[in-house]
Amino acid sequence: MTFQEQIQQGIPDQLPQPKPYETNINHAPKRKEILGEEEKKLALKNALRYFEPKFHAELLPEFKEELEKYGRIYMYRFRPDYEMKARAIEEYPGKSEQAKAIMLMIQNNLDYAVAQHPHELITYGGNGAVFSNWAQYLLTMKYLSEMTDEQTLTMYSGHPMGLFPSHKDAPRVVVTNGMMIPNYSKPDDWEKFNALGVTQYGQMTAGSYMYIGPQGIVHGTTITVLNAFRKIKKEPKGGLFVTSGLGGMSGAQPKAGNIAGCITVCAEVNPKITRIRHDQKWVNEIHENLDALVERVQKAQEDKETVSLAYLGNIVEVWEKFDEKNLKIDIGSDQTSLHNPWAGGYYPAGQSFEESNRMMAEEPELFKEKVQETLRRHATAINKHTQKGTYFFDYGNAFLLEASRAGADVMAENPSLGREFKYPSYVQDIMGPMCFDYGFGPFRWVCTSGKPEDLQKTDDIACAVLEEMMKNSPEEIQQQMKDNIQWIKGAQENKLVVGSQARILYADAEGRMKIAEAFNNAIKNGEIGPVVLGRDHHDVSGTDSPYRETSNIYDGSRFTADMAIHNVIGDSFRGATWVSIHNGGGVGWGEVINGGFGMLLDGSADADRKLKSMLFWDVNNGISRRSWARNEGAVFAIKRAMEAEPNLKVTLPNFVDESLF
Repeated sequence: MTFQEQIQQGIPDQLPQPKPYETNINHAPKRKEILGEEEKKLALKNALRYFEPKFHAELLPEFKEELEKYGRIYMYRFRPDYEMKARAIEEYPGKSEQAKAIMLMIQNNLDYAVAQHPHELITYGGNGAVFSNWAQYLLTMKYLSEMTDEQTLTMYSGHPMGLFPSHKDAPRVVVTNGMMIPNYSKPDDWEKFNALGVTQYGQMTAGSYMYIGPQGIVHGTTITVLNAFRKIKKEPKGGLFVTSGLGGMSGAQPKAGNIAGCITVCAEVNPKITRIRHDQKWVNEIHENLDALVERVQKAQEDKETVSLAYLGNIVEVWEKFDEKNLKIDIGSDQTSLHNPWAGGYYPAGQSFEESNRMMAEEPELFKEKVQETLRRHATAINKHTQKGTYFFDYGNAFLLEASRAGADVMAENPSLGREFKYPSYVQDIMGPMCFDYGFGPFRWVCTSGKPEDLQKTDDIACAVLEEMMKNSPEEIQQQMKDNIQWIKGAQENKLVVGSQARILYADAEGRMKIAEAFNNAIKNGEIGPVVLGRDHHDVSGTDSPYRETSNIYDGSRFTADMAIHNVIGDSFRGATWVSIHNGGGVGWGEVINGGFGMLLDGSADADRKLKSMLFWDVNNGISRRSWARNEGAVFAIKRAMEAEPNLKVTLPNFVDESLF
């Protein structure tokens, strides 16, 4: 069959041959056994309901073996034979250009060059899934190939519930992931209900089909690192940034460190992923000997090099050795997947990667003890460095939260609401006040033609728009504008494209609307092919996350999720092509609610109308909430937005004189 025929077929009428387990692929770790005997039976029934009864006798023992061996039923047999990658939009079968764009984005999320565990349908973060099993993938692609612009596909945590009648201005797809009843949102609830096949962890952009490879987080990390050095009033040249994690978040940190111009040391315990990041040129060198690493860093500091060094081993060993050798760390953080601490997101010190994976599945309580013991060591070593002047920040991966739960010394001596920990979240000190409060966040686009020349043209268009805007930008946002112009000018030379021809650029509402309008005009004039717009959920409005995105909100509302829910509802009736809302995000199941969107620009007047309505709301919803929390940058930004748009009327806060208390 052709590629188009395979997509249209969906779940095949005849069983494909079983597929061998490919050991050269980076696979998800075995999940711990959490289901009782009756629950295992239920998980098998849930999996078999995708298939006609005549296949059940053959599939049942196979699915049972998968459940016992891997802790999940992935249905490996049903992996497609065609190459998994984003194709040009015209190569997809279908009646709706919008649906074809979504198929493109789904395949991009599962591209072997993009996905962390492609055979388990996991894109990044250790458990950030596009689907729970391959039957869901096949059925979803079939529905999208049949969809018209008068239908909407509803996605229940990876399961395509079905196509429903709607209208052309409705979203083509509505996605929810992990939306649990609140009392059933503990980490073990995810393990249980995911094993049953009834919910999944969509991460942020994995389960909403908007992941564009590591480029997305490279840009955010670059801005963070640049501003962290500004905060300590030091040039990045010769400065040392120490962190960890090359797997779950794609090795973005060493690449960002190179762009910022500093020395980066990033520890990783997984040999396979370390080599992959080195082969991909996301990290310059791999080191396995700590003494040799110390000498290499000292030389780089003396020569003021820009270089990224991977240490194949545990990050705790790096912090402790650098303290022993009195090596000055300028800025420090951590980007292990600590939202997922008991299932491969963070590894204990003092034992091999293989032993840790065995213990994780077979002795989960002992594994948890070892992880928490390592977290305490990790925090102790960091504390020694910060006493010598290191600026440490939590990079939104739940490091401080999990360290505190492990009994580590990370709590503030004089805690206040929103400042419970010794160290700030990077959003509290950097991204929140410098970017989010002013509406700047991770706007992104994908050229559906798949042509590099289209991406170059969009880069040029975006740069021209920003340079024109900067001429009249207020002083408060000049630095943000300058950083983003510098980024877009260097984007091509930094070779950030992995998978689809995509770009990320931090922009405010005005910038997003003007760039999108310019793209739509270029499409209309035949200069470029259609473009998918989107953003990371890690943005101004999309996410309520008390220890990350909304950590710089101090009016007590950071534990509420009204903003994220309003955001996704508002996007859905203002013109988004698809919308998503998730539990879990990048900080952990039960710790965040986050939402995103995708929008196809096709050069039409409809697209022009929708982009102006939706993008304005998508940003200013969050600015208004931040303004109401008395964030001064957001008060400035929302006042400016009201001056530009007479139909916008937002309740402004009154400030109270502290001396009255």
